[in-house]
Amino acid sequence: MMKTAYCVILMPVVMIGAMMLQDPVAAQTAKKSDAELETMRQVMIDKGIAYLRTQQLASGSFSTHPRSGIGPTAVATVGLLKVGVAPDDPMVKKAIDYLMTFAKESGAFASPGEQIVNYETCVVMLALSLANNGGVYDDIIKRADAFMRGQQYTEANGHSPGDPNYGGVGYGGDGRADLSNTEFLIEALRITSKGADDPAIQKALVFVSRCQNFESEHNESPKVLKNPDGGFYYTAANGGESPAGETADGGLRSYGSMTYAGFKSLIYAGLTPSDPRYRAAVSWLQKHYDLESNPGMGQRGLFYYYQMMGKTLAVTGWDSFVSEDGVEHDWRAELIQMFSMRQREDGSWVNAERLWMEGDPNLVTGYVLMVLGECKKEVGTTGK
Repeated sequence: MMKTAYCVILMPVVMIGAMMLQDPVAAQTAKKSDAELETMRQVMIDKGIAYLRTQQLASGSFSTHPRSGIGPTAVATVGLLKVGVAPDDPMVKKAIDYLMTFAKESGAFASPGEQIVNYETCVVMLALSLANNGGVYDDIIKRADAFMRGQQYTEANGHSPGDPNYGGVGYGGDGRADLSNTEFLIEALRITSKGADDPAIQKALVFVSRCQNFESEHNESPKVLKNPDGGFYYTAANGGESPAGETADGGLRSYGSMTYAGFKSLIYAGLTPSDPRYRAAVSWLQKHYDLESNPGMGQRGLFYYYQMMGKTLAVTGWDSFVSEDGVEHDWRAELIQMFSMRQREDGSWVNAERLWMEGDPNLVTGYVLMVLGECKKEVGTTGK
């Protein structure tokens, strides 16, 4: 695994006043040793776990409202497992037992109504894979994997490569693929596949490429020409949509959470720096490195952005990341300190901007624990 700072070759790096441009979190990072950062991380984790213990319902659910479905419970369970809570811990076992009550004969996991069945199935697959000691969930995961492959828009269910939805998935039953669900699909497929060459992952790459503001043989949408910045937007279906809005001439604006989602998907599909799609994505992320907002979206979806950022940078293997201004960011250290400043007295995290259920502290705390699980630093290393 590569342990280095990253800066794209052939892409200009602005060096003017680099150190003065560091944000407050980055500036504090140099004052903390790896041992101090690890202590800070573990204290946050312990408080977050203790908080979730107080929030679990008798049913095993962490959902604060019945209409939110099983997603928050699955996310919280993944977060707990990511930070080392054992599968046989009573809290985790109770949550998994609850999730198992939503297993369908089809292999899916879904709340009543099955409106977001693909998302829920993928996140439950991630939870079960982390709790799968001794292969106890092997058969269940395989059935869920088969269900998800059947949900993907491919030739098997009447979609040709020319279809804008091709290779992707949506929430389920809505007839529209999106990058968020497709990213979860790719991550779930990695559990059972042999890697990037999995045909389902390569078909998903077609859809992912169509959601990138980068003109190539993989994306010939006229909207790309209006904003070819290398970032990603929500969906290429229905002519293309981005909650970040459009440019003055009708281009789709890229934004942070989807650009990390798209970039991670490119990596999982086997792309390397030799591919221009990979380089374009990194260039966008260098220009928009930010821990205070979800670039392009402000505070909307902020904690979803954090979990996507942390998971993606962990997948790269980079211990540091060089932003366009020339600053080398120890991203783990910066995330640890930022989360420390945002943790509430009761041990939870929450977004004041409630869009996409981020007013639910159980869901948001699950997101943060996911990231903190990726932020463990080996004591005594430089972090570079």
